[in-house]
Amino acid sequence: MQAVAALVAGRDREDVAAVFGVSLKAVDIWWTKWQAGGREALVMRPRGKPVGVHQVLGETEQAAVRQAVLDHIPSNLGLSGQLWTRGQTGELIFKPYRVRFTEPGVGKYLKRWGLTFQRPDKRAAEQDAKAVRLWREETRPAIRARAKEENTEVLFADQVGIRSDQVTGRTWGAKGTTPIVRRTGNRFSVNAMSAISTRGRMHVMVFPETFDAKVMCRFLAQLIGHFDHKVHLIVDRHSAHRSKTVRTWLADHQAQIELHFLPAYSPELNPDELVNADLKRSLPKQHRARDQVELAAETHRFFRRRQRQPHIVRGYFGGPHVSYVLDENPMSF
Repeated sequence: MQAVAALVAGRDREDVAAVFGVSLKAVDIWWTKWQAGGREALVMRPRGKPVGVHQVLGETEQAAVRQAVLDHIPSNLGLSGQLWTRGQTGELIFKPYRVRFTEPGVGKYLKRWGLTFQRPDKRAAEQDAKAVRLWREETRPAIRARAKEENTEVLFADQVGIRSDQVTGRTWGAKGTTPIVRRTGNRFSVNAMSAISTRGRMHVMVFPETFDAKVMCRFLAQLIGHFDHKVHLIVDRHSAHRSKTVRTWLADHQAQIELHFLPAYSPELNPDELVNADLKRSLPKQHRARDQVELAAETHRFFRRRQRQPHIVRGYFGGPHVSYVLDENPMSF
């Protein structure tokens, strides 16, 4: 537009080309456009084809491929592996439509479909989807209703093991070479069991021995000692939780505590699993415990800190897979 303005003002073509650092041909093109259409003819327009024009796959075909990626893993559709890559998606397209795309070409389709490359959540193949739905829609609300009627409290509990040779976090290393962390052969561990509620309560027991029915009974006895009313405790289906020893103990304390079991193979439904993950992330990374006593002390320190932070404990219930617990008047818990 500035070059055309200079021409309109009477400057010759050669001067305009020199001033603006362009060729005479460019000046002539601009001038021709100006004469034909004025200012609008000089406005730059996007180059290339509009998005979606002349796509190899039609809208219906694209929708079918997108839904297949969302609903299935590659091995379910006759391909190899469990994760979708651009290459696997290209093979999926080729099978029915006999069209071969490059990986960047497949990537453009995936982006257009609103899909992104993500780290997936894991689910046990044995998980019963019907049982999970029943738990979320009927069983858990029924427990909530009973707790409200009885003016009692509901907690979720889980156990966790911490090993001395566990390495968490990341470190720097040469590209293409995995760094090596030297670990002592003198391995030791401690275990812990915690229970949390949406009110921000956290109750913990750290112990050195293997988790079994006797330890579970000890934890239950310790837990009910903190309450002057009945407790509903939700746990997974660990064999110790369902043992004859625990059932007998519960029968003698049925006015104080009642156990409820999550669906099998469904740890993602338990908010206390997030406590365990938080614990493992929070243990010191620069200094490793030298013996079991020191490891137990570090574990105790983590839990005591969280017990003084009820807002963080309540935050565990905001995870994407456990927020269902907060539905329907969460303060009833």
